[in-house]
Amino acid sequence: MLRGELAGAVHWAVSDRRGGVSAAPYDALNLADHVGDDPVAVAENRRLLRSVLRRSAGGPTGLAFMQQVHGRDVAVADGPSGEVPNGDVPNDNPVVADALVTATPGLALVVLVADCVPLLMADPVAGVVAAVHAGRRGVHAGVALAALDAMAALGAQPQRTRCLLGPSVCPACYPVPEALRTEVAAQVPAAFSATPDGEPALDLRAGLAAVLAERGVTAESVGPCTAETPWLYSHRRDGVTGRFAGVVWMDR
Repeated sequence: MLRGELAGAVHWAVSDRRGGVSAAPYDALNLADHVGDDPVAVAENRRLLRSVLRRSAGGPTGLAFMQQVHGRDVAVADGPSGEVPNGDVPNDNPVVADALVTATPGLALVVLVADCVPLLMADPVAGVVAAVHAGRRGVHAGVALAALDAMAALGAQPQRTRCLLGPSVCPACYPVPEALRTEVAAQVPAAFSATPDGEPALDLRAGLAAVLAERGVTAESVGPCTAETPWLYSHRRDGVTGRFAGVVWMDR
């Protein structure tokens, strides 16, 4: 697990596929309940994630998951969801959104990915954090800016906001049809890229960094390419597979 601080009182973590209970092809720490894995295994994996994070310094009191749909909707979270603290399977239907924001200390926001970018943001002065699911469609739709706007509604300011772009597919592993590259680059020019062989490709992290920079926000990229890293889930590499998590929270 990768982990660190966005600021003194704001923490982040990125899980991987090691240490859980799911069987192949979801082995082992799959945290997604929508990919065909055994729901009981997913529930146990979420409990394992919660336990590991709570043992860390400033560990969160609860986790908030969302049902991601590759859009730009943002929801404000004020308590845990999808965590399954007492049941056998995920059964409380987390909110449908592709970004969560909160001003609640101790509440960890979770984004699930397997090639998309887990975007984690915080304004430590305002006490506001966000977790964003930024895949190709979300980047094109402007989900990162929608999340910044939702943070601003809670008092955050772009010049104070720290951003982390977690592990995702690199452009060398993300060839796309020329028409799709053109469509995305029309909205996010910095996402325009090519593979080493010259095929059209997309660079999602570069696109997000440029979009955020236009708002005065500096973003740091952390972690390797998912498709090139066996200990991370990658949908483009494996097809049917699990999801790992990007998590962000403030000290309680």
